[in-house]
Amino acid sequence: MANSNFEMYDNFDGEIATLNLGPTHPATHGIFQNVLKVDGERILSSEATVGYIHRAFEKIAEHRAYYQITTLTDRLNYCSSPINNIGYTMAVEKLAKIKVPKKVDYMRIILMEMARIADHIICDSVIGVDTGALTGFTYIWQWREKIYDMYEEVAGARLTTNMGRIGGFDRDFSPRFHQLIKDFIKDFPAAFEEFNSLLERNRIFMDRCIGAGPISPEMALAYGFTGPNLRATGVDYDVRVAHPYSSYDDFNFTVPVGVNGDTYDRFTVRQEEIRQSFQLMKNAYENLPEGKSHADVPDFFLPPKQDVYSKMEQLIYQFKIIMGEVPMPKGEVYFPVEGGNGELGFYIQSDGGRSPYRLHFRRPCFIYYQAYPEMIKGQVLSDAILTMSSLNVIAGELDA
Repeated sequence: MANSNFEMYDNFDGEIATLNLGPTHPATHGIFQNVLKVDGERILSSEATVGYIHRAFEKIAEHRAYYQITTLTDRLNYCSSPINNIGYTMAVEKLAKIKVPKKVDYMRIILMEMARIADHIICDSVIGVDTGALTGFTYIWQWREKIYDMYEEVAGARLTTNMGRIGGFDRDFSPRFHQLIKDFIKDFPAAFEEFNSLLERNRIFMDRCIGAGPISPEMALAYGFTGPNLRATGVDYDVRVAHPYSSYDDFNFTVPVGVNGDTYDRFTVRQEEIRQSFQLMKNAYENLPEGKSHADVPDFFLPPKQDVYSKMEQLIYQFKIIMGEVPMPKGEVYFPVEGGNGELGFYIQSDGGRSPYRLHFRRPCFIYYQAYPEMIKGQVLSDAILTMSSLNVIAGELDA
């Protein structure tokens, strides 16, 4: 990410220092390198670099069967893996023209909103840490763990969930999951408001965040911002409203927006989105339809495990589906979802083979990181750390 103003500071003698922020500094919250030109504490210019993750998972995906790609999506924004998994699954369903039951839609909304809450909890509590407030982080973190307990009950994994199947879910919600979500619905709101009261109107926190790393709505749109980082500037674009999917149009919810597009607005927008996601999840759970947890699509949906172990025909079906021996229709689709960090899009081009001919992930963090040098220009060094936290840039979305 070259910066034309960066080299000019090499001609100054003495006063201008070159500083490497990252790639492994703990304050960068991931493997990022930013080479800064600083005059004392003031940032004059910077260059952001990518490439430290070395994944190339778009190319890996083009050599894997469709079912085997879900595990790669876990590694995008790993703070909200279920959204990545389910978003990719819905893109494949669009390509294969699979219609899922209403119950699957609601189950997906419950899990995706739960993932959004976990994602925002991580981001907002870390903003607190970067202002010197550790208490909120250690307090609210236990609720992220409770959400991970529910992931584990659905998918058997906590972080890289590989959740869901093409056509729905492997099985219905278990009795333990029902108990966990009921406990969460009962206890989370009070705990969240207590966490919020530690920061949102705290004078020190406000003084540190207001005016830090601002971006205008025009510049945010020019870069391609979406999600809470765009909404903090006052633009009310939300994929769930603009392009409803998975029965989101069955529910009413508010899209919170900010005014100044700075760190404080990004924090408060995410806080309100947690409240909205909680209500969405609660409404979807309380109105969960009866019926099957998957569509009747034997060409794509894996057979029950007990049959795979005892019936030869089901074992063959399992093998064919996993290895991509069932033909996928030819075509080209793009399917966006509202990820934890913004519009997460899946572009698939199929030539009818066992793997996508071309696959591309639209990763919101990659876009935010391009704007980062411009956002911290003229700021002090400590604000650069805070701005990175409030953008919630996850390294897993940089190298595709």
